[in-house]
Amino acid sequence: MMLGRLRTALVTLVAVALMPALAPAQPYPNQPIRIIVPNPAGGLPDTLSRIVGKRLQERIGQPVVIENRPGANAGIGAAALTASAPDGYTFIMTDGAVLSISPLIYLKLPYNPKDMMPVSFVARAPIWLAASQKVPASTMPEFVAYAKANAGKATYGTSGVGSFHHLSMEAVQSSLKVQLTHVPFKGSADSVTALLGGHIDFVFSSYASLSAGVESNRVRLIASNGARRAKLTPDLPTIAETIPGYDFAVNQGLFARTGTPREIVQRIASEVAVIMKEPEIIAALDKIGAEPASGGTDDLAQAMKDEADRVAKAVAAAGIKPL
Repeated sequence: MMLGRLRTALVTLVAVALMPALAPAQPYPNQPIRIIVPNPAGGLPDTLSRIVGKRLQERIGQPVVIENRPGANAGIGAAALTASAPDGYTFIMTDGAVLSISPLIYLKLPYNPKDMMPVSFVARAPIWLAASQKVPASTMPEFVAYAKANAGKATYGTSGVGSFHHLSMEAVQSSLKVQLTHVPFKGSADSVTALLGGHIDFVFSSYASLSAGVESNRVRLIASNGARRAKLTPDLPTIAETIPGYDFAVNQGLFARTGTPREIVQRIASEVAVIMKEPEIIAALDKIGAEPASGGTDDLAQAMKDEADRVAKAVAAAGIKPL
């Protein structure tokens, strides 16, 4: 009798132990999703993440948490992504600098670019060259005149060494034969704060970061850095109107940890593609100077390839040496 009871108890224990393994897997997603932003709050990637994240949360029925991890020219955020599990619950919203620029100018990175895989091409946005009110420059000719009159003394702020903000100005300097002093910050919002305080003369930054200063007349826009005039500032010239062929508009995309299941990547990509075509989302992007891309994995991969080719030429022309 004792032996029989023992056998029954063992069978029960084994059955209980096997229950989780035999239970059907829960459908994706079944827990909160995290979107890492490798920049401080207030910049384009942060604003874009919050716009898209809010709508994505509504569509998938799970919380979408935005986590700012600024520093090291997006390297800290990229490292956080590549250290995460490839389970479809961690993504990063970033421009292509972590893939196209940083590998060219840094000898050592805190992440492996191969550990990032494209998910969705979200938006493309120019950034603006803006001046402090203390600087007597509101046009490209006046900018050039001021820079030449204050060679080496005029300063400009960016979101970090090797960022698109930095390369945008390096390309301007090499093309127009002017010399300004670079002051890198952790993000666009920080550089604009310095501009508002009169600590630097110029910045390259997103409209999301500049808008408050523009509306209060404390920041003067000079030009945008895309190939064509920005929809948000149609009367403002592009730098390309002074430097033919110039184009450093920023591609913004959603990336996952390499190894994330293909079906999960496709699910998120399809959700984001739908979101980016919604009228209210397009209107929200208009306000921050961005244009929805609504492209999938292949579109983002191609955009990154084209960007890498353009960036490599700019880095070489500017004579930037690996750090």
